[in-house]
Amino acid sequence: MLAGFRHLLFRGLLAWAVTALGAAHPWDGPTRGPAPQRGRTVVFLASDSRNGGVTGVFRGFEGAAALLGWKVLFLDGGGTPGGQDDQWARALAQRPNGIILGGFDAEGCRERLDQARKARIPVVGWHAAPEPGPAPGLFLNIATSTREVAEQAVTAVARDAEAKKQGAGIVLFTDSRFAVARAKTQAMARAVGRNPRLRLLSVEDVPIARAHDEIPALVARLAARHGAAWTHCLAINDVYFDHISFPLAQAGRGDIAQVAAGDGSSLALARIRSGLSRQIATVAEPLRLQGYQLADELNRALAGAPPSGYRSRPLLVTPALLKGAREGDVEADLGFEEGYARLWK
Repeated sequence: MLAGFRHLLFRGLLAWAVTALGAAHPWDGPTRGPAPQRGRTVVFLASDSRNGGVTGVFRGFEGAAALLGWKVLFLDGGGTPGGQDDQWARALAQRPNGIILGGFDAEGCRERLDQARKARIPVVGWHAAPEPGPAPGLFLNIATSTREVAEQAVTAVARDAEAKKQGAGIVLFTDSRFAVARAKTQAMARAVGRNPRLRLLSVEDVPIARAHDEIPALVARLAARHGAAWTHCLAINDVYFDHISFPLAQAGRGDIAQVAAGDGSSLALARIRSGLSRQIATVAEPLRLQGYQLADELNRALAGAPPSGYRSRPLLVTPALLKGAREGDVEADLGFEEGYARLWK
């Protein structure tokens, strides 16, 4: 009953937003598409619910699914290969009309994707391949451009170093289990190499799901190894910086600035907004928008239509951007809720 009330309330608020704000917000996404494929059951298969990007995009997808009249089942892989495969099996056993793959590497689950294909269950991925667009086993992968995200993150570090009139020694945190993380890491390393003011000290491969346990001891080792040469951190995900402030303070290195190349979690935005940490920026995925993208592309797959061709753009989130954002919401003026509501009307 509560879920039904929430859906009705969401619909009412969105209808008000379309009327009151629709004309004020430009929308660069799709304006044509198939009719809503109502009454469908969809599984959102999350790699790890502790990942702020995954949960953020799910919140957007949940709202879009309510507009489309879909029943959504959320399954959490828990950040481990065994847990993820178990939830894959559970998802397929539900015989849903579609599956959303949230934060999985499609390369690592080809057998499950093949099972979905044989069962005629379309799968749309979020961060399931290195780049946005069609991918093996997927109707579509939704993400922003890896190169664009990487270059924005490195540019933020370079600007900070320039403002301080110093060079930058960078430690880069990544998770090589994921193709998108590997591609992002390579792109950041290339961008660092093109700037004579910047130097890549090391690349640290830490599983996102293990960041809480591994970052404290790793920070102590890095501080001892690099000393004053270490001035900045880059990371492929904000999760690493969820656990870094106290270890840096313990090592006497509360001066090290941090920039994440995704995904713009709520915790990261709060840190940047408060100014109480040394995370100075994140290159955020427009997570709620991408949740709506997931719903739209899956709706097209269910209708037998081709992908829309739309690709969202990353957002470089800084204290200045957050200060100027309406109600602190960096997605407030993107116009996607109104745009998709008109598309599905």
